[in-house]
Amino acid sequence: MDSGTGDQSGLQHNSELQHNSELQRNIERWNRLAANTFWDYLGCQIAEISAEKVIVTLDIQPHHLNLIGIVHGGVHATLIDSAMGLVAMVARPDDAVVTTNLSMNYVAKAERGRLIVTAEMIHSSRKSISTQAFARLENGELCAFGTGTFRVIDGAVKQD
Repeated sequence: MDSGTGDQSGLQHNSELQHNSELQRNIERWNRLAANTFWDYLGCQIAEISAEKVIVTLDIQPHHLNLIGIVHGGVHATLIDSAMGLVAMVARPDDAVVTTNLSMNYVAKAERGRLIVTAEMIHSSRKSISTQAFARLENGELCAFGTGTFRVIDGAVKQD
């Protein structure tokens, strides 16, 4: 084996470890910042977070329902927007990102159980990040999906 290849592999491994450590610190910071916010009030949870995707969950409670007994569209929109926002935040951890466009499609009702939202980045440029997300029940049934565009505000990340 070429020693240059081994060194290259070691550098890549160290880079991945550093990225994972930075991501973990950001997740801890974001969890602290989320305390007593709308995200916290709804009961949203981060199930998985990586550079490729974010998965958030919500156990459906009575206060998530509308007057006809199904999850309110605003709850779906919040979950989808928040999951996509987390994807954008992971992509640009030193900058603030804000939603500039949110497009929602509602396809099936949710009444009980757990909503699972999976979000991923579609495109990123210097000032904009485009994302998509899908909200499903635990059985895999698609309830809602959306796309979002986020404006990148250089260096404006909130410190705690």
